[in-house]
This record gives sequence, C-alpha cells and structure tokens, in this order.
Amino acid sequence: MNNSIAFLELKYGNIYGGYPNFYAISEICLLVFEQGSNKIFIETWINNANVDIVNVYSKVNELGHTVGRMKEVMNLRTLRRKPYQEDFRLDDRQLQYAFKQLRPSKMPIKNFLLKNLKKYRFRDIITFDGRRDIFLCERSGVNFERFNIIDLQKELNKETDYLFSLNKLAVVINFEHDRNYLRTNNLEYWLHPIADRQIVPKSAAYDAARLMMVHNEYREFHEDFMIKAALILNKIQNTKA
Repeated sequence: MNNSIAFLELKYGNIYGGYPNFYAISEICLLVFEQGSNKIFIETWINNANVDIVNVYSKVNELGHTVGRMKEVMNLRTLRRKPYQEDFRLDDRQLQYAFKQLRPSKMPIKNFLLKNLKKYRFRDIITFDGRRDIFLCERSGVNFERFNIIDLQKELNKETDYLFSLNKLAVVINFEHDRNYLRTNNLEYWLHPIADRQIVPKSAAYDAARLMMVHNEYREFHEDFMIKAALILNKIQNTKA
C-alpha cells in the first residue's frame, strides 16, 4: 500500500473594518501526496460569503526576501478588490451583518475537512507556520487528535536557527509550476489537469504545492537542500551589507 502524506494550507483575513484578531477563512487546500506512486490529489474549498476581508501579501525580491507588505480588500463573493484604508471602521450594525454572512460557512468548512480527512488514508499533516490554520479549522468543529501534525517551519527553524518563509524556500528549491508539472532542483511530478488547474499564484493550492515540494526536497535530498539554503542566506546577507 502507498503511504500518503497531507499538506494543509489556509488563506484567511480580517473583516475589513472589524476586529484585528478575528480571522475569516477564505480558502482551504488539502493536498495529498501518495509516496511511491507520486500521485498528487488536491481538494480545495472557497468561501463565497458576501464579506469584505483584508488580504496581506508579501512583496519579495528575487531571493524570496520580504521587502514590503501590501494590503488589499477583497469581497469573497464577487472577488472585487478595492484599496485598503487604515482608518476604515464598520459600525456595530455593519459588523453584526458581516458576522451573520460568515456564520453559514462554519458547517461547509467542517464538512469539507471531515470528508477529505476520511477520503484519503494518511496520518501525517504538514503545515507551515500552521498554528493559526489548525486553530481556525478546530474552531469550525474539526478534531485533529488522530493525526500527527508537523510544522515544517518550526522543524527547519530548529535545525538552521533561521525562520524561513515559504517564499525563500521556494527560491532555495528552485520551485517551478509549468504545464502539468511541478519541478524543483531534484524532483519532478506530473499533475492531473484537474489538480493542475487549481494551482494559481497566491492561492492556498499554490502554497500547498510549494510546501509539498519543499518538504520532499528537505526529506529526500537533505544535504543538497541545506547547502542551497545556506547559499541563499549568504546572498541575502550580502545584499543587506
């Protein structure tokens, strides 16, 4: 039997004009990699509540190093975007309306995750800086007790004493998505067209695909991975200097 491993990625944001510590899930991706056959299965869920949320994107240079952050406002239903205004606030009535719009998404989130946690056979779930991802899923009623959750960012931080971002690690492994293939320094996997169509930049599926490739390079070509990671960090230090 093939041994499968899962990768969990969420996209979430604050309600625009709402509480800074309340996050609404906009997208979930569960990517399952079947070790042995190298088959990749991608399951995604997208929230279409009529709510404006704040998306935060990192601006990175060619080394994957963050040089700035950008905020934009997006409506989950229409996908319309508008500029972010720091001082914008919803009044209490508007905020209650936004919560009301989000409430019905709790059950679909729970159903999506429970269905796919049962559908595929795996024990390990890999996340990247995933504490909040797991918390938001649990808040929707999902129990991860029978799974082994591994935070790859934490694991790398222990080994390198450096807090890598996924953007930097994508540069380390030379991540590439091109015509039904995922490629890195040492790996190449074919994607079924249904899976391939879901891997769009800035999406949860795109991050899940990058996370899977980083994980597999780190596990299977550890020495090469560490050498290339050190080279990227040296380049970043030199550009700062």
